[in-house]
Amino acid sequence: MKMAASDITSAIWNVFPNQRKARMRYEQFRRVFLELLRNPLTLIGMIIVATYILVALLAPVLAPASGGDPYQMPRNFEALRQPPLTEGYLLGTTETGGDLLYGIIWGSRLTIAISLTVVISTTIIGVVFGGIAGYVGGWVDEVIMRTVDALIAIPALVWAIAVVTALGPSITNIIIGLSTMLWGTYARIMRGEVIHVKNEDYVEAARVVGDSHTSVFLKEVIPNAIPPIFVQSTLYFGKVVLIASSVSFIGLAPPGLVEWGVLVSQGQQGLLAGRWWGSLFPGFAIFLWAFGWNVIGDGLRDVLDPRSQTK
Repeated sequence: MKMAASDITSAIWNVFPNQRKARMRYEQFRRVFLELLRNPLTLIGMIIVATYILVALLAPVLAPASGGDPYQMPRNFEALRQPPLTEGYLLGTTETGGDLLYGIIWGSRLTIAISLTVVISTTIIGVVFGGIAGYVGGWVDEVIMRTVDALIAIPALVWAIAVVTALGPSITNIIIGLSTMLWGTYARIMRGEVIHVKNEDYVEAARVVGDSHTSVFLKEVIPNAIPPIFVQSTLYFGKVVLIASSVSFIGLAPPGLVEWGVLVSQGQQGLLAGRWWGSLFPGFAIFLWAFGWNVIGDGLRDVLDPRSQTK
């Protein structure tokens, strides 16, 4: 008797329980992705973010660097303050003769690098400390959460400015400033989820069959408590760039860097003289990046927690 391909696949999944769990997670991911695609606003956000990623990957092709550090804005002192659609300068030039289009394209690479580094590092730190606080409880919980309360009480922008001022203006120090601050929100969310999940029947069953606390924590508690963290991460992709650009805007980034906050800061010098393009285009790039991730986060929250749609 012949078996259909789907029957064979199902038989394989049933033989290997670990693979069966992997399949369930894959199906859950597929369901979430398809639900996101059905939301028009979320789809627009995904297209915006995907476009930025594509532009960043193709930066050497779209805006070839003329030797040296590609993240330093090349200048042409014979083309100062050129308006958009000038020959050779689609978006115009900066006050110092830099090509705005070049700056926005290569700045997308810096934006993605800053976002990824900060979000990944803060997510890991927050998940670990929040998970331990919720699972262990007692004085461990108190120490971790009082530290989190102290961090959250300080505005992230003020903390980032203080760190960069102390360590010196650089993208690395901006990342350090944000990474040492923003993990507190993740920890608070993770703690609440872990406290709820650790009392579920399947977690108790894992303890009864003799699994160690470490195994229960890593295999049962963390995977089932982490979905809200994904929502927070998508929102932070936009927030991180807004804060980083603000720090760069006030002069705490290396001069001449192709970073959007630096470009906005340079462009403000010509606003009163009617040179609007210097700030408008990099500012719009920041807005689109934050908007794209925010609508993705809203859509992901609605999919993972349908109750939020009725609030």
